[in-house]
Amino acid sequence: MVSAAPSVSRVAWPGAVRIIRSAFPPIDLFEDIADPADWPLLLSAEMKTNPRLMETVGNLDLVPPERRVSGPGASFLMAPFTHVSRDRPSRFSDGSFGVLYAAEGFETALFETIHHHARFMARTAETPGWASQFRELVLTIDASLHDLRGEAAGAGPCLLPDDYAAAQALGAKLRREGSDGVVYPSVRRPDGTCVGLFWPDRATLPVQGRHLDYHWNGVRVDFYREAGTGRVFRIGEVVDSLRGASE
Repeated sequence: MVSAAPSVSRVAWPGAVRIIRSAFPPIDLFEDIADPADWPLLLSAEMKTNPRLMETVGNLDLVPPERRVSGPGASFLMAPFTHVSRDRPSRFSDGSFGVLYAAEGFETALFETIHHHARFMARTAETPGWASQFRELVLTIDASLHDLRGEAAGAGPCLLPDDYAAAQALGAKLRREGSDGVVYPSVRRPDGTCVGLFWPDRATLPVQGRHLDYHWNGVRVDFYREAGTGRVFRIGEVVDSLRGASE
């Protein structure tokens, strides 16, 4: 059963941070073609010579034309919404629709991503060492979002460490009713705050920040390295105080 919708608050973060894997290159369609209204026709023409194009672009129909974004950096906003799968659910989605997650600052984004990375590394029994490159994206968020900051991270029904059922039900309900997304306490870093945006046009085009490497010690991610400078930073275990190594 889904509870009543939370109140709506304006969230204005000029320096929000999202950290993603570096493995995915920009998508030319989103970056180079100014008018999203032209995309379906261009896709149809391009697919006659490049039938694998849809694998790159994803399902464009999942984003209404009026909510699409274009220009340099648009790939990083569009891709979470056009590449979705029920095999990749998240806290506020069962995988049938996209959500763009970001944090109010670097430290929170770091702890959110190292948690997911650690789960993957443990599940696949990866050898300890430096692995997987990530990129920092800095963007501006200015949106009216449903506010879950009254719930306790790690204890509220939508903020449990491992159980996403209530959060996914709420996310689906809010999105159906026209919500732009949610703002909520980080489950991975005390005092951190995150947003889950339901549409790409709720954030500005991101600016590329640092490239990061994560070090896996066989149990957790214990260091990160700035690829450009070579500087290495130890990661504390503050995330453990929220008990629950998942999200």
